[in-house]
Amino acid sequence: MNRICHIEIDEKGLARPTPEIEQERRVAIYDLLEENLFVLPKKPDRELPAGPYRVKLAIRDGRLVFDICTEDGEKAAEFHLSLGPFRQVVKDYFQICENYFDAVKRLPPSQIEAIDMARRGIHNEGASILRERLEGKADVDTDTARRLFTLICVLHWG
Repeated sequence: MNRICHIEIDEKGLARPTPEIEQERRVAIYDLLEENLFVLPKKPDRELPAGPYRVKLAIRDGRLVFDICTEDGEKAAEFHLSLGPFRQVVKDYFQICENYFDAVKRLPPSQIEAIDMARRGIHNEGASILRERLEGKADVDTDTARRLFTLICVLHWG
């Protein structure tokens, strides 16, 4: 019950992703839907509907929006997060991904592995920031935060 059963990215106004970015997105969505933990914490002032949840991610008015409904479409929650805390880590992540995609084409495995370790480190940093920003709004585990961070990066593309 405490999981995401469907995820949608609001693509209005987004640049067309590169094939590499599109592949990252597909993998993140697939992995997220296979296994995730997403809990809306109890609120003293109102009852929240139980999951599983349908989540729509969007950027509106310069803010990251999580629009959450139950599997049946009942509104469960909506929260908006400032994009400021994500800007630098998203920029770093795109840069290291570009280096990684380029390295895969021309460098030996040992060098690719070093770049991939750096990429995972930045990815973990982004996931950690997301978990902090979601505190009190939604509880997610590390793997779910990593996959959601990838999707947040897709929203920043272009």
